[in-house]
Amino acid sequence: MQIGIAGAGVLGRLLAWCLSREGHAVTVIDPASGPLGRGAAGWTAAGMLSPSAELECADLTVFQAGLDSIGMWGRIIASLPGAPDFDCHGSLLLAHRGDEGAAHHLVDLIEHKAPEGHRPQSMTIRDLTRLEPDIHGPAHAWMLPHEGAVNPVQLMQALCEGASGVHWLWNQSVDTVASGLLQTRDASSHKFDHVFDVRGLGQRPADGPGSGCAQVRGVRGEIFLLHAPEVALKRPIRLLHPRHRVYIVPRRDHHYIVGASEIESEDRSPVSLRTTVELLSAAYSVLPGLAEARLIHTETNLRPALPDNLPLIEQAPGLTRINGLFRHGWMIAPAMVTKALHGARIPAELAPAPAH
Repeated sequence: MQIGIAGAGVLGRLLAWCLSREGHAVTVIDPASGPLGRGAAGWTAAGMLSPSAELECADLTVFQAGLDSIGMWGRIIASLPGAPDFDCHGSLLLAHRGDEGAAHHLVDLIEHKAPEGHRPQSMTIRDLTRLEPDIHGPAHAWMLPHEGAVNPVQLMQALCEGASGVHWLWNQSVDTVASGLLQTRDASSHKFDHVFDVRGLGQRPADGPGSGCAQVRGVRGEIFLLHAPEVALKRPIRLLHPRHRVYIVPRRDHHYIVGASEIESEDRSPVSLRTTVELLSAAYSVLPGLAEARLIHTETNLRPALPDNLPLIEQAPGLTRINGLFRHGWMIAPAMVTKALHGARIPAELAPAPAH
């Protein structure tokens, strides 16, 4: 089939990679300057795969999509060039003395919503120290099994490099999407058998009446990349702070991502001094070894979200729209792509079982 994709974020690249492997002729159109142009929200993410923790703002459908996607990521990454990082050693929830109210509110919520086997497991501080010796300071800890993380920067590059034969049209913005049609801002028209609209915020205004994506909004995300050779951390951690959900995610070669889960703002400006001080101080309060860390990079971006903060797939003959992945993008993307391909009745297998 001739397939057109509007948008080269995580969904667009996953679709392109999957469909090209099945022999479909794929064209991707995106306003970024090239495959490394960091416009899409997928670049500015920690890559946490945390279906249980995300029940704070998600439902069991998103939870299950997250669980399914973790298994898919393992098989997808095994097929990609460059061996992108992937781990599934669980994640930790941490809280300081005095923050018990905020901590137990989230823990109780997860315990109520999560199926058995995926609920927070209380840990003693002694057990925490055995597991992660460089963590010091928190008075409470819980383990969330079956969670992990991917490296979004590595994956964005690998998905593009691995999508053999895909026609990438960079520096072009899609202005109109219709059944079998993508029209760019310069009025050039491209016809296909089926098109996928995965532009995120680029779907505003909607391309036609009745689109549920008309109300998509941007939710600001901020990340800091630190290099701390003296720190060793094996799994993602979340500090349950009264004002912030601060997370720390280990990357290769003693690099760490520090960020806050969400800010209701469409401001794309650089991070403020206040945010920098608050988030990095919070990270330091549980990883004192970050005292001599070097701040390598800061970045902000907007995640596409719908009013209910849940993802949405809209299907019509010759057209599929996906939007509203909110802060769950990397966590649920494979499951969303699989569901969208099934709904469009396009023969493709995103994450086939490994060959024996």
